Amino acid sequence: MSAILIDGKKVSLDIRERLKRETEAFITKTGVTPGLAVVLVGNDPASAVYVRNKHRACGEIGFYSEVHELPEDTKESDLLALLARLNDDPKIHGILVQLPLPKQINEEKVILTIKPEKDVDAFHPANVGRIMLGNYRFLPCTPAGVMALLDAYGIDPSGKSCVVIGRSNIVGKPQALLMLERNATVTICHSRTVDLPSYTKRADIVVVAVGKARFLTGDMVRPGAVVIDVGINRLPDGKLCGDADFASVSEVASAITPVPGGVGPMTITMLMQNTLSAAKAAEKDE
Repeated sequence: MSAILIDGKKVSLDIRERLKRETEAFITKTGVTPGLAVVLVGNDPASAVYVRNKHRACGEIGFYSEVHELPEDTKESDLLALLARLNDDPKIHGILVQLPLPKQINEEKVILTIKPEKDVDAFHPANVGRIMLGNYRFLPCTPAGVMALLDAYGIDPSGKSCVVIGRSNIVGKPQALLMLERNATVTICHSRTVDLPSYTKRADIVVVAVGKARFLTGDMVRPGAVVIDVGINRLPDGKLCGDADFASVSEVASAITPVPGGVGPMTITMLMQNTLSAAKAAEKDE
């Protein structure tokens, strides 16, 4: 393998150590403990694991944390009422509703109910608009994690050609905006893109987030490019793999994120960073 491994675990631990120190200083100065509320509706096993990991991370950094586990058949009105209470709770600075939600609940209505200043996922339209303008409170956790990894490894997007494969509201679109803000020349590709390799082969940085196992192969990557793999897919044998075919891409790329251990650990860390930012902003507004 010729590519440098971009170690998300190490970078994540380094950032969490910094956040822990910042949190201690903030609590000492203000007497306020940053608080995060996570809401889980239903019994999706993967979502339950994510929620446990978020709760654990709060404890490690020194946050106050609440987990609200609601049954699968929860009424939309009951969930919205809980969110309204959390909006008004001064102990809670960040609110996160674990997606996906059961079919009887309107996801958009839930996102709109969370106050923008407590929307630490940065999904509320007000926060999405701020990202578009470059005047943001918070950044979506996964794209922010990607940028933090690039910074940690001294990879500057400025002036580079960047291809983002995927156009979701959670990763693809905000990732493109963050790259653009860093002065990259950005192309967004997706399932309808004709002749995708003609774009990826010209890119200095490829961010792949399509949710298809081993979608990006070595022959689609320009020698020396940086590949950031946001995907996480479970294979029939139970193993995890990314959206990039690691074996072939790592022979061509100059640097690549592994799966697991690349972008994944960064997402929760960025959530912690957003929660601390929310607490600091709330204290300023007092």
